[in-house]
Amino acid sequence: MSSSSQSDVPVTVEPGGVHAKLITTMAMALTLMALSWSLDLFRLAGLNIYNEQYVAAMLGIALATVFLARPARGVDRVSLPWYDAVAAAAGLLACGYVALTYPDLLDRLWERPMDAIIVGSITLVLIIEGLRRATGWAMVVLVLLALLFALIGHLVPGDLQGRNVATDRLVVFLALDTNAVLGLPLMIATTVVVVFVLFGNLLNRAGGGAFFTDLSLSLMGRYRGGSAKVAVTASALFGSVSGSAVANVVSTGVITVPLMQRGGYKPHRAGAIEAVASTGGQLMPPVMGAAAFLMAEIIEVPYSTIATAALLPAILYFSALFIQVDLLAARDQLLPPPAELLPKLGRVLRNGWPFALPFVVLIYALFSLNERPEFAALLATISVGCIGAWHRLRSRAKGDTTTGIGWRDVFDVMRSTGLSVVDIVMIAAAAGIIIGVMNISALGFAMTLVLVDLGEGNLLLLLVIAALACIVLGMGMPTLGVYLLLATLIAPSLVEVGVEPIAAHLFVLYFGMMSMITPPVAIAAFAAASITGAPAMRTGFTAMVMGWSAYLIPFLFVGAPALLLIGTPFDIGWAFVTALLGVWLFSGAIIGFFIRPASFLQRVLLGMAGFLLMLPDGVGSGMLTDLTGFAMGILMALWLRTSKRKDKMSPGTT
Repeated sequence: MSSSSQSDVPVTVEPGGVHAKLITTMAMALTLMALSWSLDLFRLAGLNIYNEQYVAAMLGIALATVFLARPARGVDRVSLPWYDAVAAAAGLLACGYVALTYPDLLDRLWERPMDAIIVGSITLVLIIEGLRRATGWAMVVLVLLALLFALIGHLVPGDLQGRNVATDRLVVFLALDTNAVLGLPLMIATTVVVVFVLFGNLLNRAGGGAFFTDLSLSLMGRYRGGSAKVAVTASALFGSVSGSAVANVVSTGVITVPLMQRGGYKPHRAGAIEAVASTGGQLMPPVMGAAAFLMAEIIEVPYSTIATAALLPAILYFSALFIQVDLLAARDQLLPPPAELLPKLGRVLRNGWPFALPFVVLIYALFSLNERPEFAALLATISVGCIGAWHRLRSRAKGDTTTGIGWRDVFDVMRSTGLSVVDIVMIAAAAGIIIGVMNISALGFAMTLVLVDLGEGNLLLLLVIAALACIVLGMGMPTLGVYLLLATLIAPSLVEVGVEPIAAHLFVLYFGMMSMITPPVAIAAFAAASITGAPAMRTGFTAMVMGWSAYLIPFLFVGAPALLLIGTPFDIGWAFVTALLGVWLFSGAIIGFFIRPASFLQRVLLGMAGFLLMLPDGVGSGMLTDLTGFAMGILMALWLRTSKRKDKMSPGTT
């Protein structure tokens, strides 16, 4: 679950000697601490520690790792500069002091003691610099603006005026209060996220990623547009676990993108399809890039409620993309990949079926046993280890030492997990600073009022404003960071005007994720363009068009909560079926093909029919609107089927 802002992220170096050993030690410590917490080893060892003590220790290790492994100016280096050594030691010592003395500090916080001010100041400064090294400047600017407001917010005129907060009180509150840095975001990042990243990394190392790709090839490869359907299916399967749209692109895209290009898809279109599919992986239950677990904690509902609510919108998202690549293949007469490139389904299942077991373990532990997410992920990780070891033993008997996983692989995965989650820990700590500022200065309450006033009682206008804000604020940030920020800044205003809490939080998650394929900072599309060699901006704009459903689906489930499984079975079934039919017709309008190539007028009418079917029951005339759209769709299908004009492709939009 690494940071997605690849263009701004300093490179991770691979130094040698003592420096390398220090990095390995810190990275391993991050992973081992999270595993120990998941197994409740601290309590079993007789250590009854506060959550904040654990979080502070993990933050200290993460800060040390950032300054050891990430160079200040984004250039490779082997030796460790003195200032990085000092910063790493300062972060470890300051947070270590908090972890060791937190019960005593907690009793004295109201006094604003000098030791709390010192360690708090050191921690805040190092978090900001660590955030810059881990993710670039985008979120650093937001944090600095939040801190500036905390200091001068009482001088701001109008509705956004904040409280007058003393500097020492601000430092102590932000660094040591549970409503700031040591709060929920950092707790989730250092427990749930770390274990899920370990699960995904180990599954990929054991061969799970290759299994999903081969399974997609064997299932979808023989049909028209099969190469693109493979990309959609593989990215949906792998993306839910990977936790990063960019990681999903580079993992599955290196196989699926060349396959699409050989199948006749133009480079920019192949990259766009991969980017849209990989981004959607973060919206697919059961894992959803670990954002679902944080969402469950924030709105205080069971995780199973979030996962089930997100299912139908995710199906609509991937259905829209799947239908588009199918119609695109029909329109452009693209052939399936050569049969010799497709693995046999029987052989794929025979060799790889065990890789489905970890997901069975995960879902059973979460839904049936109601285990904590981090413990459920740990059980799934253990099952992956057993499967990987079994594959290694079986392959060794055949003289193959590269299949499966051994102890060295486990060590490498634990190290890489520790290094990759550092970005998320920094983002979570920064989100804690922003949340803390909004609490202590009353900015959160003021922003909610301002957004509601901007909407002036018009829910649609408020949703549009919120969607645009989510796309802008989400640019260049990984999944969890996007959601943390938007759940704090935007979601409360939607809940305030009566939107279902789950709908409000899924709304901001969807539009935050759409920043991945929305120029000018469409980092998932740009990553795909680097594989295809196509122009980055052209790939980004094509991805926007191919991913049109994600810009519309959040409005649908806000207007029709039945799409989130809220309501009677009939309401849920009707809302889903009509939305799915609407997606099909609207996709035909976008591609310019429905049964046969469509003229401009036919595309407009297809789009109108699809829009009427997708329109929520609370808007328009309810079922009458759906029936009108359905009738229009049937008439359009008959018109296209009986049309005697030559099959000329109308100008495409993708």
